[in-house]
Amino acid sequence: MTPGRRSSTFTRLLRHGFTDASAAERLLDSAELAAVRDDPVLLEALGATADPDLALHGLVRLLEAQPGHTARRELVDTLIAAKPLRDRLLGVLGASAALADHLARHPRDWEALVTYEPRDLHPGVAEFERGLAGAADPVALRVAYRRCLLSIAARDVCGTTDVAQTAAELADLATATLRAALALAEAAAPGDAAACRLAVIAMGKCGGHELNYVSDVDVIFVGEAAEGADEAKALRSATKLASHMMRICSETTVEGSIWPVDANLRPEGRNGPLVRTLSSHLAYYQRWAKTWEFQALLKARPVAGDPDLGQEYVAALEPMVWKVADRDNFVADVQKMRRRVVENIPAAEVDRELKLGPGGLRDVEFAVQLLQLVHGRTDATLRSGTTLDALQALAAGGYVGRADAVQLDDAYRFLRSMEHRIQLYRLRRTHLVPEDQADLRRLGRSLGLRTEPVTELIREWKQHTGVVRRLHEKLFYRPLLDAVAQLAPGETRLSAEAARERLEALGYADPAAALRHLEALASGVTRKAAIQRTLLPVLLGWFADSADPDAGLLNFRKVSDALGKTPWYLRLLRDEGAAAENLARVLSAGRLAPDLLMRAPEAVALLGDGDGDNLEPRGRAQLEQEILAAVGRADNAEDGVRAARGVRRRELFRTAAADIVDSYGTDTKPVEPDQGALVDRVGGAVSDLTAATLAGTLRAVVRDGWGDTLPTRFVMIGMGRFGGHELGYGSDADVLFVHEPREGVAEREAADAANKVVAEMRRLLQIPSADPPLLVDADLRPEGKSGPLVRTLKSYEAYYRRWSLVWESQALLRAEPVAGDEDLGRRFIELVDPLRYPVEGLGEDAVREIRRLKARMESERLPRGADPKLHTKLGPGGLSDVEWTVQLLQLRHGWAEPGLRTTRTRQALAAACAAGLLGAEEAAILDEAWVLATRVRNAVMLVRGRAGDTFPTVSRELAAVGRYLGYGDGHAGDMLDAYRRTTRRARAVVEELFYGA
Repeated sequence: MTPGRRSSTFTRLLRHGFTDASAAERLLDSAELAAVRDDPVLLEALGATADPDLALHGLVRLLEAQPGHTARRELVDTLIAAKPLRDRLLGVLGASAALADHLARHPRDWEALVTYEPRDLHPGVAEFERGLAGAADPVALRVAYRRCLLSIAARDVCGTTDVAQTAAELADLATATLRAALALAEAAAPGDAAACRLAVIAMGKCGGHELNYVSDVDVIFVGEAAEGADEAKALRSATKLASHMMRICSETTVEGSIWPVDANLRPEGRNGPLVRTLSSHLAYYQRWAKTWEFQALLKARPVAGDPDLGQEYVAALEPMVWKVADRDNFVADVQKMRRRVVENIPAAEVDRELKLGPGGLRDVEFAVQLLQLVHGRTDATLRSGTTLDALQALAAGGYVGRADAVQLDDAYRFLRSMEHRIQLYRLRRTHLVPEDQADLRRLGRSLGLRTEPVTELIREWKQHTGVVRRLHEKLFYRPLLDAVAQLAPGETRLSAEAARERLEALGYADPAAALRHLEALASGVTRKAAIQRTLLPVLLGWFADSADPDAGLLNFRKVSDALGKTPWYLRLLRDEGAAAENLARVLSAGRLAPDLLMRAPEAVALLGDGDGDNLEPRGRAQLEQEILAAVGRADNAEDGVRAARGVRRRELFRTAAADIVDSYGTDTKPVEPDQGALVDRVGGAVSDLTAATLAGTLRAVVRDGWGDTLPTRFVMIGMGRFGGHELGYGSDADVLFVHEPREGVAEREAADAANKVVAEMRRLLQIPSADPPLLVDADLRPEGKSGPLVRTLKSYEAYYRRWSLVWESQALLRAEPVAGDEDLGRRFIELVDPLRYPVEGLGEDAVREIRRLKARMESERLPRGADPKLHTKLGPGGLSDVEWTVQLLQLRHGWAEPGLRTTRTRQALAAACAAGLLGAEEAAILDEAWVLATRVRNAVMLVRGRAGDTFPTVSRELAAVGRYLGYGDGHAGDMLDAYRRTTRRARAVVEELFYGA
């Protein structure tokens, strides 16, 4: 061969899409193709395939496998002369190495591709049954199956059939194969066949008439006794037949396997009997079946065995399928199952998952099935097991917008085509997009992308998954807006009844009110209404993911009414990725956060992305600086405190919003796994905010009454949860007031000034206004309510030296200066340190006294009628148990262990563990119980808008507390059980450590 000739051929091969032109030249020079190596028809045909190199290699193997020269010549002549065969055969060889292997093993099967008559274009079950008819054993059945599969693949790669028709043909071939396998099983055991009636019900993609090239074929078996036969024996016979049929299809022979037959969708799954009677199936579905099992029955279709029994099965169960949407938490159950599927995908594969990944095939299928189950109750046109047919029916009925349906149809077809071609290559069950460039190139070319196959494939794939991700949630909610908005002529509107059904299925308790809110928000032709129509479909889904969707929607309407005329509000929700979802979570999580927001709706701006830390709590120094500056600008004390309370309200909202978002999680931010970190963040933020508010109020009152300097030095000492940096949303501020007359000031004048300051501070912080009050509680002072409200440092010293009781030493463990004169605060702490950390620890009498006080508190202070086991403060294993146990360790060992000298419960507990005063397991048990009880209290305040120490009794409020704690709808009982279990373990530790049991 001359160099010029070689160069010319080499270039032609590259131009026709070969990647290894040298290898292709060698194959074309082989004896089998020598006569046609330069035929442009052959090169053009090879160049039109998905992988010309693979097609040429397969063709040479097929020619080599022919039984003789005559057979080879026949194949080559037919290939060159008959374009239909050429396109079909080379198309298959260029797309499927597995079918090339089959042809090499069965070299005359290429003849199955020669005929090209109208009846061959769209074969059905009958045609496939004829194709399998000669198979007398499992091996022959596999060969015949592959021969039929060859013809399906040929029509597919040549574009004779589209992806939906190909999937239907694959399902029809599976039907014919199941019938043939059952016939073989019955022939092997005629006695068993005579004793029973057996029906095979196809499920999943086979049942839905939309099968893949390689997929498990899901089935359910129904058996009955033949006339006159014993039922138990008949079921054993039916089970033998069913098992044999499954083995015929699933087992690997010299010809490989067909596909696994999977019966795990049957009642009780793998733990249930393989074959049941119809009455047994009915009993299970009536009593025990879960939502997903009825969803699976959408695709049930009799395919083999006794046809009458199969039809009886479908007729009996169909009414149950269309009632499943009436179940409590129906939508939540379906969506939860979808989320669980995504969560179980290995992280390394999630971005390559065509079927199960976000924006994948399953998203379309779940959305369509959800709509079918909700609206198919009253509209029989929706009752199709085939995804694309059902989607078309949903669009025709107005249940899905037509444009959305077209986009989803296109995306689903493209993704299914990708899935088909990926599986066709090796005939292996996979849904992963390959990573190898050669595989991606072949895949892209097989889909008609020829210019830059890999680049174009990735772009189109991502574009279609993006469409699915954007639409699959909106698909459910968009028509609700169309039901109340102005539609373009010709568009079909969701009926009021259908909209009500859908809202009820989503968990809205008052769908009529919800529709009114939607109408108010989305009606009209203004730009504002247009943006709302874009936002609401997604917001409705987020509201539905809460325990109180109605409240979420109502609160959104209120905020939108308040901010509707501000230009930034809707723009923030539309353009800032996190803002809309954060707002939806906050508005539907309970009363507290929406109430705080309604008093100053502009705080919505905190929910935007910003620089990523808008919801991070601000530090005490920053808060104090802002509040003192606001007080400094005010004309009088009342205005100054009003400004301070306004900052407090905004920051309470910031803290509550961050807590809700971290507890619920969002699409972009997972749930915070460290529950202790959530508790510490809230406790620290609210405590810092309270301290800053008190500092600002003190400055305002002093400036208004005395100018720059009060006649006496004055400090507030935080006590209880305030001193421990553990305040909750509804906590009072426990404090002690300490003063010390300035030089030259009479004690009476100083005391009067200090008492006036305290009285005015408490008054201003509780004046009714749009801002929540801050209650300042001084009941932990010496002599309690009977003692003076304010004392000098010397008075405290005298009292503690002569009269102090052990409970006061215990209370002082939490003492920490929070506002006022820093030097006076430091000297107060120096005064009380010997009391709270007594040298050599507590004596036995003092320990007994603390235990006696604790026991009396448990018996006397628990509210009448309260369930002790669910009381977060005083119940066994609750806050009081853990805190008193930790404080007893501090009183006994704080003098010797510096780590115990802290006002914070969790820090002290960790220090006690590090010092060996309790074991790591015991410390973890106490910490878990304390964190859980604190979270429950915070949840109750967020949900009800008022403080409480017990779980709510109203079911919707209880569900909202559960949602905050990570429990889905319908799992409030699990939450209560978990709380009892956690606190029971903690109580056992308390009995040992505190009571010495």
